[in-house]
Amino acid sequence: MRTVILLLALVWTLGAADPKPAARPPTAVQARTRPPARADADIETDIRQRFSRSKIAEDRFSVKVRSGVAVIEGKTNVIQRKGVATRLAKLGGARRVDNQIQIAPEARAAAAARLEQGRVRRQGHTAERRRVQPEARSAP
Repeated sequence: MRTVILLLALVWTLGAADPKPAARPPTAVQARTRPPARADADIETDIRQRFSRSKIAEDRFSVKVRSGVAVIEGKTNVIQRKGVATRLAKLGGARRVDNQIQIAPEARAAAAARLEQGRVRRQGHTAERRRVQPEARSAP
């Protein structure tokens, strides 16, 4: 018990000797702040410029931005362009994208046929590559 009291007295005296707490160095991680909100017209202009520099410019999609939400409309014969349009709109500053691009039925049918052809080829390929265990050789 006496040791505990002496230890507490020692800690108390050391704490009382330095009345100012030690200053902490500034932290490396700073609070994340949102970038300032951009005007809808600026976002729309940025998206249109990105579209014009891309291959999707051929499809002439229409873009409207309202409250940071980009609405993309149009038709295309290339399925991948729908995803590209969404990514470019996000890069252009849209908070959310409402992608209403319609893919031509012929393009959907062609993509489905290519997918099925790949499946058939894959099934045949795996059957050919099945491993056969080598026969054990007999000693002469």
